[in-house]
Amino acid sequence: MNRAALVFALLLLVAVPLSLMAGRVWIDPATTPNATLILAELRLPRALLAIVVGGGLGAAGAAMQGYLRNPLADPGLFGIAPGAALGAVVALWFGFTASAWLLPLFALIGAGGAMALLAAIAGRTGGIALFTLAGLMVASLAGALTALAISMAPNAFAMSQIVLWLNGALTDRSWREVWLAAPLVLVGIALLWRSGRSLDALTLGEPVTRSLGVDTRRLLWLLVLGIGLTVGAGVAVAGIIGFVGLIVPHLVRPLTDRRPSQLIIPSALAGALLVLVADSVVRVLPLVTELRLGIALSLLGAPFFLLLLLRMRKGLA
Repeated sequence: MNRAALVFALLLLVAVPLSLMAGRVWIDPATTPNATLILAELRLPRALLAIVVGGGLGAAGAAMQGYLRNPLADPGLFGIAPGAALGAVVALWFGFTASAWLLPLFALIGAGGAMALLAAIAGRTGGIALFTLAGLMVASLAGALTALAISMAPNAFAMSQIVLWLNGALTDRSWREVWLAAPLVLVGIALLWRSGRSLDALTLGEPVTRSLGVDTRRLLWLLVLGIGLTVGAGVAVAGIIGFVGLIVPHLVRPLTDRRPSQLIIPSALAGALLVLVADSVVRVLPLVTELRLGIALSLLGAPFFLLLLLRMRKGLA
């Protein structure tokens, strides 16, 4: 474990117990009635789900920025997150929410469909330019179909449910969502970590990468599967939570030697920390209703993105 990963792992160890106590009602295990039940059944699964979702998004962002060699790349550009969101919207539109497993299942099917379409368009060549354009096309198509579903919602309740879900949140999540998302995200992070050395070679350019014996098609498939699992599983249980994959690699990169292989695991830990802290903050804000996590991170991410653009513009001037 490199130094950056160790730092974020230690910060997580400090943040988890604070997150368990934080909320509209602060929990003191020694004095709060039913504290054990509240912590075990409400606070702990929510905290673990924040770690799982944030870890997957952070690792996906680091891998994608390494593959595209673009610091502004975000996992949403792959079209996998919009595809997962479309699957969940279909479930809400048709009212397939009687079973708690149906909405996450539809979201995973949507992510899988986006992965298949992406691979069918760009998978044969493994070229970065074609892959990026294919991802943008898939994302645009999924976004358009999602907007169509919202505009043609069968009733006001369905429209409200769709809009709320798209805003992203960890409210009312349970151990069921943890057991669903955690294995998929862990496998996805492992695939992304395995692609690290190939991503290091890719920083030298595609021709050099091929001369070093790197199979670019295999690398592409590793990334599609890894990002599909991490992002798709996160969207399936929490809705759209943006900007984590963009923000985290930038915060972590100065703490590493800037090689993609050394960035993936620290970014996963930092992403877990960011989502956990953000979720704790939205729980304690003195608002009538809890601020949606996706909105909170967008309010944080949009100025961060603007700052990056201004810094890049200054560097090009």
